[in-house]
Amino acid sequence: MKKVILALLTVIVLLVVTALVAGPLVAQSDFVKEMRAKSKDNRTKVLVEMIERGDLTRTINAPGTIEPESMVDISAQVSARIVALPFEEGDEVRTGDVIVRLDDRDLAAALDAARARARAEEARLTGADADLAEARAELTRQQGLYETKDVSLATLEAAEARYKRAESNLTQITESIEIAKAQIRQAEKDLDNTVITSPIDGVVTALNADVGELVVIGTLNNPGSIIMQIADLSKILVRTRVDESNVSLVAQGQDATVYLNAYPDKKFKGKVRFMKLQREIWRDGSGYVEAEVMLEDVAGERLYNGLTSNVDISVQTLADVLKVPSQAVLDRRIEDLPDEVVRNNPQVDLAKTFTRVVYVYENGKAIAKPVRIGSSDLTDTVVLAGIGEGEKVIVGPFSVLRELKHDQTVVDRTEVPDEDDKKKADKKKGDA
Repeated sequence: MKKVILALLTVIVLLVVTALVAGPLVAQSDFVKEMRAKSKDNRTKVLVEMIERGDLTRTINAPGTIEPESMVDISAQVSARIVALPFEEGDEVRTGDVIVRLDDRDLAAALDAARARARAEEARLTGADADLAEARAELTRQQGLYETKDVSLATLEAAEARYKRAESNLTQITESIEIAKAQIRQAEKDLDNTVITSPIDGVVTALNADVGELVVIGTLNNPGSIIMQIADLSKILVRTRVDESNVSLVAQGQDATVYLNAYPDKKFKGKVRFMKLQREIWRDGSGYVEAEVMLEDVAGERLYNGLTSNVDISVQTLADVLKVPSQAVLDRRIEDLPDEVVRNNPQVDLAKTFTRVVYVYENGKAIAKPVRIGSSDLTDTVVLAGIGEGEKVIVGPFSVLRELKHDQTVVDRTEVPDEDDKKKADKKKGDA
């Protein structure tokens, strides 16, 4: 019996000692700290901002792709083999630089043949002139003899026929000479076309042929060989797809900000240059109208043809307006709001299910105030009625705004910093 009592006393002593040692440790745990903090202050912490007036620019977003304003496909005007390509893909070229040389031997031979034909026709012309002169003289003589009744009418008619044949032959040879001259001009042009020069200043963006390849000129049904592509990368435009619901808002000259997916840390300024008048259908079935946005100041940037982009077009600028962060404007069911908020409130349409509200921070409470809003940009929304300048609006965090209720007890988190904030402040003091 004594042993049992002694064993029980030993267990009790161990439990007491354990409690004395573990108690302070448990008291310092994060869980206990959190529970103590909640027991001290169970108010919801929110972000609060003072409502002020300012400028707001309304924008619409339009996706698109970029391309150079000037871009030309280089193809041959004669069929021949390539003998030289002085530039490679990515090289810069200037207007007039020789970019392609074609084999000109066959075309040079064709030019020599055309010139020879012209000389032969000119030689025939001399004989035709002589024949015509002889026929004219014979006709004159026969006409005189016919008047004196020395020759018959048949003889005169034969002389007239010979004269007309000589005259026709001269005309044919004269036209043949003109044809030969035209063939010479064509052959000279074909020979000149064996040397292709750049029509613009730019960069070789594509090279589709090699030396030794035979290039073919295009026909009505078969396109010709495209040897290379040259683009002026100093002038870049964006072909954007403006949703048909926003078409009436976009106009020439409006400012735009262009974001390229390939350059996430950069944004480019531009202006709307042109708005097409034809509605088109995108592959997802949506309707759009194409707008051209010209980028400004792209010097020193190597932008690649065909990059995808998103464009924010500034369609409206409002000055000195009352605005709040867009996140602070919430939709609430009218039936969930107290009668004191919605009764006789001009901003609430009782025929609808939802109304827009902003929560105002008043005396430690979140007070729901229905508002009428106007235009908005990416971050802020114009408030036309419902709240006034200088009021404090609850703007976050969104997880709190989503569940926030009217007359809920809240506290500005700048007035009650989090434990993490306290730790950071203490650390800074210790480092100092």
